[in-house]
Amino acid sequence: MSTMPKKRRVLLTGAAGRIGVAVTDRLSERWDIVATDIAGSGCQELDVTDASACRFAFAEVDAVVHLAGVPSPDAEWDDLLPGNVIGAHNVASAAMALRTRRLVLASSLQAVSAYPADFQVRAGDPPRPANLYGATKAWAEAIGSWATSVSPIEVVAMRIGYFAEEPPTGPDVTARDLGAWLSPEDCAELVRASVEGPVEGFTVVNGISANRYRKASYSDAETQLGYRPSDDVWVSLKNTRSGARQGIPTEHTRP
Repeated sequence: MSTMPKKRRVLLTGAAGRIGVAVTDRLSERWDIVATDIAGSGCQELDVTDASACRFAFAEVDAVVHLAGVPSPDAEWDDLLPGNVIGAHNVASAAMALRTRRLVLASSLQAVSAYPADFQVRAGDPPRPANLYGATKAWAEAIGSWATSVSPIEVVAMRIGYFAEEPPTGPDVTARDLGAWLSPEDCAELVRASVEGPVEGFTVVNGISANRYRKASYSDAETQLGYRPSDDVWVSLKNTRSGARQGIPTEHTRP
């Protein structure tokens, strides 16, 4: 008598956010997802600033995908400190204490936003944030590196690009914004690859869609983790009236 293979148990923090919803909707059949969020919102309630609550919640999960935190590049320090700084430390500490196999941290391309606009960022480029939000994401990456240095946990830090349900449009949208677009489908694929792909220790990967003109290279995610994005912002815009009206800017990327 055959039995169905047991699903991988994956806990998401910040699961009620836009990225959390996109991931849950697309991967809930593949994984046994434990969706947590500070506000509940149909999720198991978890405040990542509560270290004890994190340790309790992380019991018996294969992987933790840490999406919780303030997502705004314009956020001030007092708003960023609890979730983005203390929360990242608590999540990593709890995952280590519970011997979680894999920790996936939501970093951001804002961690490298001070590089020149025409510079194509690669995963190996060191953090260079242009705002406090990006600095907290650089902190999350540092926390991930620390965790792998003092424990056997595997950590992937995803430098997520311009996540949006549809390609961004409007007079203020730049080629840089378009080149950093990450679609919901590709975002879920990035998280899948970050949880399931082979990793030794700590690694950073860039998270954008398969855009023709790319703000960041995703080659590390592709070759190391098996990330396979399918969407292209320029193709998507050409297929919409808004894209045709506004014109589609392009930019050169470094080879």
